[in-house]
Amino acid sequence: MFELASPSDLPAFKIGHAQDEAAGTGCTVVVAPQGATCGVDVRGGGPATRETDLLKPQNMIESIHAVVLAGGSAFGLEASCGVMDELASRSIGFSLGSAVVPIVVGACLFDLLVGEPSHPDKAMGQRAAQAAFHGGDLAKARGNVGAGTGATVGKMGAPEKAMKSGFGWFGLRMGELVAVALVAVNALGQIQSTKGEWIAGLRDEKNKVLTPQQAMAAAALLATQGASAGQPSSQLCENTTLGIVLTNGALTKAQATKVASMVHDAYARCIKPVHTSNDGDTIFCLASGEVPASVDMAGMLAEEAMEHAIEAAVTSAQGAYGLPAQRDLVS
Repeated sequence: MFELASPSDLPAFKIGHAQDEAAGTGCTVVVAPQGATCGVDVRGGGPATRETDLLKPQNMIESIHAVVLAGGSAFGLEASCGVMDELASRSIGFSLGSAVVPIVVGACLFDLLVGEPSHPDKAMGQRAAQAAFHGGDLAKARGNVGAGTGATVGKMGAPEKAMKSGFGWFGLRMGELVAVALVAVNALGQIQSTKGEWIAGLRDEKNKVLTPQQAMAAAALLATQGASAGQPSSQLCENTTLGIVLTNGALTKAQATKVASMVHDAYARCIKPVHTSNDGDTIFCLASGEVPASVDMAGMLAEEAMEHAIEAAVTSAQGAYGLPAQRDLVS
């Protein structure tokens, strides 16, 4: 049977956030000081990523030292440079003569249309890495924090009918094997709970969350009205849901990549639509390797954890930037 777990059950990893609430953006960093095996699966058609080619099983690097999730679209990739600097100052990375080179991978989501026009930069990335080493109560670090600070969902219709989302995590254990899923939910589509209820996304005039079919109909109507008014057709807004799976399982790069691939099923069950051409949906899998593990069992455990993490990202968010959160709609 599955049992609940938390990031504290995975001491090989450290997690930190930094954000700018006024700007409506932030970043989340997972540090593996001793290095960890990492795989990635990018499914969205518009990703903003860093160093993901290194994670291909046929390439040289066998372990990495940090994963960065950031807002700011492609601008936010700058935050990873601050993480590199902080890790190098702590002598974390590969030693090459007198130099230390940390391997930092990452991905960004699109949050440029909320808050003030700003994005995560090198200084913010460094603050997030420092926060990871300082620790803190991660149980409270859900919602409008880190990469979830400017996250929103339900963007197929009028912009003011979208909802605020955020960052969530959830952990599960089976025997000695632990999987913890972290996610910043910034989706075009509607969000479904683990009980099958549509809990966040595009809303109607009575603030009721629409089904995906109703949301798509609203998007089609909006496009038709725009065309009738002579307005140029607009594409659906860039989005992107970013996830990380942490596990103590002993996985190769190929197996970690397979786990990341399996966990995309959780996205597909909870977010509709997902993996569109304007999304950059990405999942990383970091494995510290202390526990012998079946790749399928690690994937199933992580998949279940990610479904709950997506729900936590939505239910933990607070209304901001003129948009309500799920808690605001619950009487």
